[in-house]
Amino acid sequence: MTVELGIIEGFYGRPWTWEDREQTIRFLEPHGYKFYLYAPKADPYLRKRWREPHPPELQASIRSLAASSREAGVRFGIGITPYDLRDGFDAAAQEAFQAKLSFFEEAGVVDLGILFDDLRGDKPDLATRQAEIVDWVASRTSASRIVVCPSYYANDPVLDRVFGDRPDRYLEQLGELIDPSIEIFWTGEEVCSRAFSIGHLERIAEKLRRKPFLWDNYPVNDGQRMSQYLHLRGFTGRPAEMGDYIAAHGVNPALQPTLSRIPCLSLVESYARGSDYSYGEAFVKAAETVLGQELGRKLYQDVLVLQDIGLDRLGDKEALIRQRYEKESSPAAREIIDWLDGGYRITDEIVQTQ
Repeated sequence: MTVELGIIEGFYGRPWTWEDREQTIRFLEPHGYKFYLYAPKADPYLRKRWREPHPPELQASIRSLAASSREAGVRFGIGITPYDLRDGFDAAAQEAFQAKLSFFEEAGVVDLGILFDDLRGDKPDLATRQAEIVDWVASRTSASRIVVCPSYYANDPVLDRVFGDRPDRYLEQLGELIDPSIEIFWTGEEVCSRAFSIGHLERIAEKLRRKPFLWDNYPVNDGQRMSQYLHLRGFTGRPAEMGDYIAAHGVNPALQPTLSRIPCLSLVESYARGSDYSYGEAFVKAAETVLGQELGRKLYQDVLVLQDIGLDRLGDKEALIRQRYEKESSPAAREIIDWLDGGYRITDEIVQTQ
């Protein structure tokens, strides 16, 4: 089964370096990852300061990453969250958005994400307002693919608690109003879905009037609670047959770029092997591919401690884990030590300010 796989860099917290991004693109492309959407929460010029141009040095880095993606045969995209458009898309906002689109075109963006997540959404005409923005952008962008993230991108009631009650028939209206050529992101029954069923994907496709473009929030670990854990295990709950019911499968990776490649490779194995897939075996194979046989086996031995116990509850195990990895030269080992040192902690302040 052929499923378009890709990376969506859409997490809170410390962003990856430009080298991390380029290396991840080049590492995963031979395994089937064919798109990369740059949308880190830490880039304010794509979020709360979206009306301002990116500084010259940041523009240069984006251009360079777009060029590297093209060379690797990977579609490069950018996701923008247009804050403060809830009450109207006036001439000043249009001018600012046009400036962004011009930069994206010049930089070589082929996938454009219009992201309405993280925005208050309890307005009865929300879908109409958002569709008008999408239609305006679609008529002015050179991107060959547009993907929209709804304000309510999962069935999860946490979205209603945080952003207000979703308007009645919001998804249905958005699906009716947005051109069928434009894709729509969906994270599943939860913001971080444990599993996907064919029935659920069929029902969402009916509402959206198109197959959902999956934004998969595993192995991302960017919440205050989730940053306590390293998400390493192979994917589960993603049956291979669901590939026929989605437009594409984008993975939101963990804060740790090298370690993220392990579950990413397991997803490839899941689609390839179907009912023969074994997530434990897939983890070992992926860990050895990413880290080498010796370090990969060591990580397999420690996965329960790293993924299940939690950083603040390690106790005596912290010293043992530190001793096992502190002398390793691998970038993955350095990520583990950095995690132990608290370098990847996410706070509520980080989430509120990014």
